Amino acid sequence: MEIFDCLAVVARPLHDFGDEFMSDEATAAVGLRAGFPPGRCFYCRGRFGVLGEAPVPVVQAAQGFLGPHLVTAGWRAGQAVMPAEEAAACYAQAVPAWGRAHIAADVDVEHFNRLAQQLIDAADGDALPLFAGWRALPCGGDDPVGAAMQRIHVLREHRGACHLAAVRACGLSARAAMVLNLGAEQATHYGWQGPHPDTGGLLPRYRRAERLTDELQAPLYATLTDRQRTEFARLVVALTASGTHERTTSTAPGTHERTTTSAHAQPVGAGVPPGGQTAADRLGTA
Repeated sequence: MEIFDCLAVVARPLHDFGDEFMSDEATAAVGLRAGFPPGRCFYCRGRFGVLGEAPVPVVQAAQGFLGPHLVTAGWRAGQAVMPAEEAAACYAQAVPAWGRAHIAADVDVEHFNRLAQQLIDAADGDALPLFAGWRALPCGGDDPVGAAMQRIHVLREHRGACHLAAVRACGLSARAAMVLNLGAEQATHYGWQGPHPDTGGLLPRYRRAERLTDELQAPLYATLTDRQRTEFARLVVALTASGTHERTTSTAPGTHERTTTSAHAQPVGAGVPPGGQTAADRLGTA
């Protein structure tokens, strides 16, 4: 499989599966148990905690796509709960736990982990602070399923950071990119308060940013052989199988519960390919 064919297959499922984790009530419940108030506090303090005790404008600049109203409120509320490093560690514990509950049991996660780690190791973290922060966190070697979910999250952060760089390089603001990608109503939902900028005539720039995002990720995928890219694409499709995921998880000796998550969340400014064909469709034609 060629590099850009592989990216066309994996970009959306990696992004959407990560979105499912971040938007799941089970993830929010981890934050509540840790003392975070309801809302986006745990999300902001946990996900962006890898940046350290940064001022709000620095956090805003590093993540880009969420509006400053949302980020300011979430980050500041979280400061009263725990230090940034501890919040990031708490969020990082939620990542593999969610993966254990939702990754299909019959996927070869060991092989996925080898290929995904090869991509992550090959990435240049310059100008990608959120990705670099998440890559620096330890990844549990004794929990292959959880480690697979953590690597999905890290790869998602890489594409998101590349897309932010691409958007700015193409002359768009992060706010304009959100309006172009999701519409004004959803941009408001993600923290961008109106009035929104006039984006008429800017769609070609956004399409160019999507292509540039692929180009920025291409060096990672160039480290895989054609065969490895095909294997990686098939593993991503299987691991993030669309629709409702369900896996038996142990809750106490001798007991089990079934856990589910909703269908894929709306993509948030990460340069994923437009809808239409599913990843499985693209895999079948690549």
